[in-house]
Amino acid sequence: MTTYFGTASTGEAVDAVTLTAGDLTVKILTWGAIVQDVRLAGVPYSLTLNSDALADYEGEMRHHGSLIGPIANRISTGRVRIGGMMYELERNQDGRIHLHSGKHATHRRLWALLEATPSKAVLSCALRDGECGLPGNRTITATFELTDRATLNLTVDGITDADTLMNFANHSYWNLDGTDRFDGHSLQIHADRYLPSTVDNYPTGDIVAVTDTNMDFRQARVVSAQAPAFDNNFCLSDHTRLVIDALVLTGRSGVRMTVATNQTGVQVYDNRPHYDGLAIEAQGWPDAPNNRDFPSILVTPDAPYRQETRFTFDRTDAN
Repeated sequence: MTTYFGTASTGEAVDAVTLTAGDLTVKILTWGAIVQDVRLAGVPYSLTLNSDALADYEGEMRHHGSLIGPIANRISTGRVRIGGMMYELERNQDGRIHLHSGKHATHRRLWALLEATPSKAVLSCALRDGECGLPGNRTITATFELTDRATLNLTVDGITDADTLMNFANHSYWNLDGTDRFDGHSLQIHADRYLPSTVDNYPTGDIVAVTDTNMDFRQARVVSAQAPAFDNNFCLSDHTRLVIDALVLTGRSGVRMTVATNQTGVQVYDNRPHYDGLAIEAQGWPDAPNNRDFPSILVTPDAPYRQETRFTFDRTDAN
């Protein structure tokens, strides 16, 4: 079902597409390809932090639920080199760092709705050569599809007519208890390495084993605000692969979310200073163009971009 959600500051009408299959209902906005609402049968609240006001998604909540690209996360130098050419990017963090592709990024514009069925929505966004500081005329397609097993499948495809960079991430914030803070959630991450961050929240360049660190989540652990502080990439692999389970988040309520992806990493961010939800961002490793040991995010006309990420919800016995 497609309904009017609001009018953007650009004057464009924004729609909401409601998808339902089995026990899961999800609402997708054509603004920013936002996952606006996630409802599991029997749970009386949304599992993702949201708002009913479009102005919020253009303002302080512009990262909530949105599909961020063409490069999610940070580029530490504010510039990238592609094929021997240096490209200057918008320095929108402290005047030095490129964050979430700047003011013309995919989460800050209207997407075209190509298809809508009761359980599937296909959205598209075009980026002209030079937009967001990067080369190539690019077309991005995001497919959201529900299956009967309370699963939301997100597929992101990107094509280009010139060598470029792509690293998309859904930036939903999750709180599976409907509470003011995520304290008490249990987190398990299937990663034996992580990327430490600088004070500016981009990777130091080191790739560190999680053993004997506070980032060892190979066994499920309870988390709370600043215990530990999160804005880190967990290294799932050194190359894209088949979709496999990456992370499990479980609320004290017993609601559980399992995230599976073909991406090389998953970023976890604690939404400081509010700590009301955890961002779980399947993506390539951040700042990859500036770290030769990180998996490449280069996309070419002959090697297009593809992300497959799956969110599956169920309920265990409450703690």
